[in-house]
Amino acid sequence: QVQLVESGGGLVQPGGSLRLSCAASGSIRGLRAMAWYRQTPGKQRNLVATISSGGSTNYAGSVKGRFTISRDNAKNTVYLQMNSLKPEDTAVYYCNADIPGRDYWGQGTQVTVSS
Repeated sequence: QVQLVESGGGLVQPGGSLRLSCAASGSIRGLRAMAWYRQTPGKQRNLVATISSGGSTNYAGSVKGRFTISRDNAKNTVYLQMNSLKPEDTAVYYCNADIPGRDYWGQGTQVTVSS
C-alpha cells in the first residue's frame, strides 16, 4: 500500500502565494520521480511540474518562472511553491509518485485564486 497525502491548498488572491506538500508513505521502496498535476472540471489532468529522484526538474510553460518544485528525499515529500498566482491557476492539484511498477496519486487539494 502506498499513500500520498497532500496539504496546503486554499483560497488566495491573485498575485499571492501558496505552498503545497505531498508526503508519501507505505511501500515506497524505489520511489523515483514525483510530480504535480492539476485538473479543472470537465478538463483533462495536466502536468504542472516534475522532479526526479536526483532533483532534476521540468515545468509546464504556463507556470515556469512562477512555480518551484522541490523534494526532501529523507521525508519522502515533494513540495510545490506557487508564486504570482493567477485566476487561471485555479484547479485541483494532484501529487503523483513513480514507484517501479505503477504510478500513484494523491486525493487532490483545491487551489482557488480569486479576489
